Amino acid sequence: MSIADIRTDYTQAKLSEHDIDPDPVAQFAKWFDEALCAEVPEPNAMSVSTVGENGRPSSRILLIKDFDQRGFTWFTNYGSRKGVELAKNPHAALLFHWIPLEREVRIEGRVERVSSEESEHYFQSRPVKSRLSALASSQSHPIADREALEAQYAQVEAKYGEHPPRPENWGGYRLKPDYIEFWQGRRSRLHDRIVYTLDKDGKWQRQRLQP
Repeated sequence: MSIADIRTDYTQAKLSEHDIDPDPVAQFAKWFDEALCAEVPEPNAMSVSTVGENGRPSSRILLIKDFDQRGFTWFTNYGSRKGVELAKNPHAALLFHWIPLEREVRIEGRVERVSSEESEHYFQSRPVKSRLSALASSQSHPIADREALEAQYAQVEAKYGEHPPRPENWGGYRLKPDYIEFWQGRRSRLHDRIVYTLDKDGKWQRQRLQP
């Protein structure tokens, strides 16, 4: 089969202006709960896209850890490529793709660091081995080989044991959205797309987009 012949006709659901919540965060919560109930694999996985000083975008998959009216939160190494890029250009785009439900959510906005207290609270809730890994890895920086990486981990484990501290360069980011789009796959590529944009008065406006 040719790659060009691979396609799926989406038939599961529809998205109507009459049924969608006027609050996009509440609508996201509804869809997220439905993804959980449908046992979508890793429903909290999202693509995070940032832009470097050279104008080139870069994307990677991360796990969302919280969302509310303040925004969408994840945690990472501040010295990673995404951290360096966000320090220069504090805007990002998130993408959730829930294939079994034939749905996507696109979110764009400005990103800021969460408080050190919030970062500390989440870090201490992580499994010990994950905390050790955060200390052992200089994320996005080169290393000679796998053996060298495992040696760094062993050194950190020997030093801190069951009580590794949070590294100063590790913590959370929160994206404050000003654009949220809900996409529902439909037959014949006539998909439903409803987008919310934040106006200058801080109110959400919504409209349907052509697929």
